[in-house]
Amino acid sequence: VSPTIKMNLKWVLFIFVVTLSVTIISSLSQASLRVVASYKHDPTAFTEGLVYANRRFYESTGLNGRSSVRVVEPLTGKVIQMRKMKNELFGEGLELVNSTLFQLTWQENIALAYDVSTLRLKKTFYYEGQGWGLCYDRKSHLLVMSNGSSYLTFRDPFTFESLYSLHVLKEGEPVDNINELECVNGMVWANIWLTDAIFGIDIQSGEVKVEIDGSRLLSREEKKDVDVLNGIAFDFKSKSKSSSRLGPFYLTGKFWPKIFKVFFD
Repeated sequence: VSPTIKMNLKWVLFIFVVTLSVTIISSLSQASLRVVASYKHDPTAFTEGLVYANRRFYESTGLNGRSSVRVVEPLTGKVIQMRKMKNELFGEGLELVNSTLFQLTWQENIALAYDVSTLRLKKTFYYEGQGWGLCYDRKSHLLVMSNGSSYLTFRDPFTFESLYSLHVLKEGEPVDNINELECVNGMVWANIWLTDAIFGIDIQSGEVKVEIDGSRLLSREEKKDVDVLNGIAFDFKSKSKSSSRLGPFYLTGKFWPKIFKVFFD
């Protein structure tokens, strides 16, 4: 092959790579976070999972000896029902499917299934690896689970069997530390551990489509005694009909004094 042809091929390859890079970058959009209300939240709760349904918050809290699943009255922040976990268990992600609450554990490899009305333990499931976040995709009727890696695992809600995994990428790079989850209309909205970011992940491709900055939710003074942003729930009964905004969502964090009602614009 002549030097001229080689040079032309190099330029074609270079242009293709640059074009591909631009396409990947431009597919990621930034959304703003609009707060419309805030509510009291137990500042001693190490929030690991949050669900909004039946005009109640269902919350999973973590730490050994302090983990629980609880029902919270939104307007007052009052805990109206609580089931403490065994001291050796560390509570993690939470999701509601029909009348069953599923709660993950961090390193104990078990998921607990409760009756949503009584918090009575109905069943225990076993899985491999760590448990972090959990949500339910209403289209596929599958649970979506994170484990702190860059993979999401799709599970059967009846057996908790792992069916397949999805690799999550942002601009072509793996996204680690995927934490609390909420599934809404073909997207998995995820807190990213140790950051104030919320990522909108395409549930089919695994590509991060939207990035939201949650760093301004708390004031500087409120941030002094808290841990990370972790807790995202969607109100399916009151969802916005506007195509330009998504919500309402409820956001909180570990040891946060507030839960915020927000829209993504």
